[in-house]
Amino acid sequence: MAQRRKVGSHKTSVRFTPNGTLSVVYRGTEVVKATSKSIILDTNGWFTNTTKTRMNQASNQYGLGYTVFQKNYDWFVTYRGKTRKFRGNRMTLPR
Repeated sequence: MAQRRKVGSHKTSVRFTPNGTLSVVYRGTEVVKATSKSIILDTNGWFTNTTKTRMNQASNQYGLGYTVFQKNYDWFVTYRGKTRKFRGNRMTLPR
């Protein structure tokens, strides 16, 4: 059975599968999926402050090492000392 923990409160669920995959779902979108090989950040087209907050809360709470921020309406992710611009709705980071 998947283990559940809390990131935020409103319309958000967190699950850990037995194989160690972390899944953070906000309003039906898996905004963060972290496996042993990658971290996938997915806005599903919802570039909102709450989506960004849930992504950053997951990173902080589970030590994933990235930060999502916005500048001039564009979204960026800083990870391992590099900043990359979100292109589309999804970004995959290697672990």
